[in-house]
Amino acid sequence: WLAIPSGFSAEVMAQAGWDSLTVDLQHGVQDYLSMIACFQAIARFPVVPMVRVPWNEPGIIGKVLDGGAYGVICPMINTAEQARAFVRACKYPPEGVRSNGPIRAAPYGVASSYQATANREILCIPMIETEEAIANLEAILDVPGIDAVYIGPSDLGFSLGLPPRQDREEREILDIYQRILKETEKRGIFAGLHNMSPAYALRMIEMGFRMVTIANDSGLLFQAARSAVSAIREKLG
Repeated sequence: WLAIPSGFSAEVMAQAGWDSLTVDLQHGVQDYLSMIACFQAIARFPVVPMVRVPWNEPGIIGKVLDGGAYGVICPMINTAEQARAFVRACKYPPEGVRSNGPIRAAPYGVASSYQATANREILCIPMIETEEAIANLEAILDVPGIDAVYIGPSDLGFSLGLPPRQDREEREILDIYQRILKETEKRGIFAGLHNMSPAYALRMIEMGFRMVTIANDSGLLFQAARSAVSAIREKLG
């Protein structure tokens, strides 16, 4: 989860062994050009480049795909209609309305197989993170073209009147997780979840989640730095 707008830090993260790296255009401090720099930096590693877009808007969705994203995570998908609009923005005709012009995703203006394969290779992942989305869960999951859903625990709890935080333990939230896992498995798609700690991520994998993220680059940097400083200060008294 890349919040830092730096190709160098993205390259460092790519060497850490992640299966995918997601440039966060919603809550990170990334912009489009820093996204491109991150993609260029990680291109030589076996890492899937993904993006969380700031909103369900066709222009930015098409642009991040043209820039080389192979998965799009979209926040605040609350209805089947919004899910259909998201899928259509991700896919070329006849399945969608994405405009042709994959400036980095394929050689621009020359014959390429990208357009022939993009619709089935690009991951379309709506975020389930509100009470409304939970109420419409089955309808959202039934939208053709949805490959997975990704849970935002902080906003989900917030929408239910709970404090916004990660790694939740409330029975109400864990029951929602179980329901999402059951319904996604029934449809042959997978469920993802944002986590803050490896220990919690492992628990969620054991529960059935197939995609887990752990904090983000800035958070991991802060944790490691604070741990190093604290170890010295505690030793010195």
